Amino acid sequence: MKTLPRFTLGTGDRFGRQGVAQLTAIRDAALQGIPVHPVWNKSNREHTLIGTKPQSLRDEADSAVRALGWDKPYFVDADHIGLQTVEAFLPCCDFFTIDVADLTGQAAPQEKLRAFVDRHANLVGSHMLANLDFPLVVERADLEKAAAKFLAAMEEAGRIHRHISSAKPDGDFAIEVSIDETDTPQSPAELLAILAMLADERIPAQTIAPKFTGRFNKGVDYSGDIHAFEREFDADLAVITLGIKLLGLPETLKISVHSGSDKFSLYPVIRRLVEKHNAGLHLKTAGTTWLEEVAGLAESGGEGLRIAKDTYATALPRAVELIKPYGPVVEIAPATLPSAAEVEGWTAEEFVARLEHNQSSPHYDPQFRQFLHVSFRIAAEMGPRFTEALEANAAIVNCRVRANLFDKHILPLFPKA
Repeated sequence: MKTLPRFTLGTGDRFGRQGVAQLTAIRDAALQGIPVHPVWNKSNREHTLIGTKPQSLRDEADSAVRALGWDKPYFVDADHIGLQTVEAFLPCCDFFTIDVADLTGQAAPQEKLRAFVDRHANLVGSHMLANLDFPLVVERADLEKAAAKFLAAMEEAGRIHRHISSAKPDGDFAIEVSIDETDTPQSPAELLAILAMLADERIPAQTIAPKFTGRFNKGVDYSGDIHAFEREFDADLAVITLGIKLLGLPETLKISVHSGSDKFSLYPVIRRLVEKHNAGLHLKTAGTTWLEEVAGLAESGGEGLRIAKDTYATALPRAVELIKPYGPVVEIAPATLPSAAEVEGWTAEEFVARLEHNQSSPHYDPQFRQFLHVSFRIAAEMGPRFTEALEANAAIVNCRVRANLFDKHILPLFPKA
């Protein structure tokens, strides 16, 4: 089992061009005493849409590490994989995000459900939680409900983990289990039951990604009740500690926040609670780098601005197609998006002002930003025209990528050692 450091940051990169800029942000954080470690992540869906292979992400990460002389741990994540998609990631990844969302709610046999509840009868009762002033009360009905919803999914996670282990018998990899793409947030009792299922499956999870209250839309800030999120996150961190104690899970188990980029209103809350519980944290950012590439091209003017406008104009008639894969994590009303003709008339400054995540700006347009977030496929279809523009405008683009991660994400979120 590979052990993760306390703080890790998922630095996804759609086009594999920003590894050095991303690692520069993390290196600069280390120089200020903030010990964050990079996890380059890219899902099978993104590889398929762009036409890349999993090995390309390993190559990008290794190249950035060599270029900057990075001598601390780093990881390459097979993001949101299942049994049908994991194979190509096995040779080049040392972090696997197991996604069994499709099996959530699928009924397991009654005898398995009863056996699970009986096996974990010791969880029923009142548990004092570390750093909380109220107990966690678990009823037998809570275990039964959680088993009915998640047992089949966690059994599939066990099968996936065993498959990975058979291909990588040295155990030199880390596992994350994702349960964030479900219909409702897990209660603290449900989360404890899920941890018990992972223990039964002998999955040495390093991170778990719960479903939180509110909306975690791609590329924009949190939408929901911040106080409700705070109570929930506080309890989740305490349940992780309890699960480690009662279930023998790895002491380095921590929470992962998916679609975590740009959730600026939550960062002070998360940081304070992580410090309160002396907990670890994994945050996945992914598409925020792609948006900085578009903003950097637009800012550069000339052909860069032309590519940014062409990307939008080509994407607009394909809005339904582009939004569909990300439906649960975006809120976009295509009819309210600016027309291609309107965008065509924008200056570089106007384009960037509408795209850039600056909520104090009267020009910032969250729907425009979300739509460009899901439109990376259009840039992929441009082929060398897009990637050569990134190279030609590397100074501007790389600066934006580095500043976005360092100033907007790392500094406000992760505490110093």
